[in-house]
Amino acid sequence: MSKANESATSYGPERIRNFSIIAHVDHGKSTLADRILELTGSVTRREMREQFLDSMDLERERGITIKLKAVRMNYNPTSLKLLGAPDYQLNMIDTPGHVDFGYEVSRSLAACEGAVLVVDATQGIEAQTVANVYKAMEQKLKIIAFINKTDLPAAQPEKVVRELEDAFSMKSEDIFLGSAKTGEGVEGLLGSILGKIPPPASMDNHNLRALIFDSVYDEHLGALAFVRVFDGELNIGDDLLFLSNNFRAACIELGVFSPKREKVDRLLVGEVGYVATGVKDLRKIKIGDTITKVSVLNSQFSIAPLPGYREPKPMVYLGFYPLNGGDFLKLRTALEKIYLTDSSITFEPESSKALGNGFRCGFLGFLHSDIIRERLEREYKMDLITTLPSVPYLLEKEAGEKILINSASNLPVIYGQQKISEPWLRVSIFVPGAYLGTVLNLCQEYRGVPFGTEYLGSSVKVTYQMPLSEMLYDFYDKLKSTTSGYASLDYEFLEFRPAEVCRLDILVAGEPVDPLSQIVVKEKAQKLGKAVTAKLKDLLPRQQFPVAIQAAVGGKIVAREDIPAMRKNVLAKMSGGHRERKDKLLEKQKRGKERLKRFGKIDIPKEVFTKLLKVS
Repeated sequence: MSKANESATSYGPERIRNFSIIAHVDHGKSTLADRILELTGSVTRREMREQFLDSMDLERERGITIKLKAVRMNYNPTSLKLLGAPDYQLNMIDTPGHVDFGYEVSRSLAACEGAVLVVDATQGIEAQTVANVYKAMEQKLKIIAFINKTDLPAAQPEKVVRELEDAFSMKSEDIFLGSAKTGEGVEGLLGSILGKIPPPASMDNHNLRALIFDSVYDEHLGALAFVRVFDGELNIGDDLLFLSNNFRAACIELGVFSPKREKVDRLLVGEVGYVATGVKDLRKIKIGDTITKVSVLNSQFSIAPLPGYREPKPMVYLGFYPLNGGDFLKLRTALEKIYLTDSSITFEPESSKALGNGFRCGFLGFLHSDIIRERLEREYKMDLITTLPSVPYLLEKEAGEKILINSASNLPVIYGQQKISEPWLRVSIFVPGAYLGTVLNLCQEYRGVPFGTEYLGSSVKVTYQMPLSEMLYDFYDKLKSTTSGYASLDYEFLEFRPAEVCRLDILVAGEPVDPLSQIVVKEKAQKLGKAVTAKLKDLLPRQQFPVAIQAAVGGKIVAREDIPAMRKNVLAKMSGGHRERKDKLLEKQKRGKERLKRFGKIDIPKEVFTKLLKVS
């Protein structure tokens, strides 16, 4: 039996503490995790590096957490050690901070009894701070706040304390001040975790129930399910049952991350670790699913699944096409490998006359799509063209059948009693009071419906209901620029609502260009069509004949730009001659250009798509 498991079994659940670290982006959550790892002796000074739990290069470069990390630590305050008390087992889950990964936060909280909320003393409460606290409150977790970066000159810890007390009715004894960078206040925070976060409790000591809160892929062991044991115990060799799909598999390995992977013989009530079953298909392992033993089916007990299971829903769709058409299979293999580490993406093949074969991919949000695209380019050396982003629309047919439309090419003609709906969000914006008017005007411009305004000290929380399609392009950039970078934003899906939409096609020399087709709201079709045709006019190379760039809705042209023909001086080689001879050559050139205009084809360079989509 490993040392990690011995320390766990020697004292039972009453000395286990499970907690998550939650925060807004860039408030110092990963740095606090580093200090906790050092204080508990889980990582030596020689092994320590910044953002220790963030293993991906992209996480380090962007300074954000993309994938949650679970780690087991043994810890005992000096005061208890002197009395000869045994160690506590701390199971810490470091969660992402960006709104796109809110689902990872919610399922992490489901595996814990407490949460440490990190707030930047220079910025105070921001949008994702509120969203994460509400998620923790829904789970009835004990919340302890850590006001970070109090060592900076711009820090205003007293102001942030008041904000926490006003916004969440937090008690002053649950709020700690300090600096994750220097380690100040972190030891006191750990003592509070031991004293205030309740130990795990079991409802059934005999029948196994374990929650899957994440999964990764291992080349040798297949899918590894990260689990928290709520009832019973897990042992190597157990025949396991996954309740969501009635999938059965044998447990071939158990282990924990401390923070390196270590094998253990069993996982008891309250413990967090991983389960390996040898399953190679990650789709069999559903995030949020409940694991029990097959033997329970043959007993008189009924097993209720643990709350929290739901399928992650893609909110943004993009087309990925290889720049080199021969790399289609390479792109498929790369997407399949990324799926093994991130099961929230979806992808299916699609083809385009202009771009060839590619994949229509679904993502949780805009940052999520950007991360996957960058991983494909870096880790798998793919040169990609990305189509315009789109959102899912819901088509309800006359017979009541509902179909999800995720690209313009799949949008049928709407007739009779058919109706189409678009996704709406609840958008929460935190902004200093001085910028309130600017934010209200911006939200109105983007079809926002006001839902409420709440004052928190000198800051204001503005809540709007807004179509997701309005946030596809430049809403966030405009929000940041008009508020001098002070505004923060959080959103959550509300529902699908009826919408008047149409398919906007872009035609070049009379030929539709599929990758540029979009589903748009009818009232904005002309404005968007003008913007795209104007950009294309600047990007397309000139031809020997005039080229018309048009935006069309159905059979109606709503915007047009013309690229004039490239003039070739056919008289350049003539050193002299009669005027009639010159006119004859010019007339011949004119007839040739007219013929090219009728029969000439435009081959749009793939670089044009890349440049167009970067500025869209």
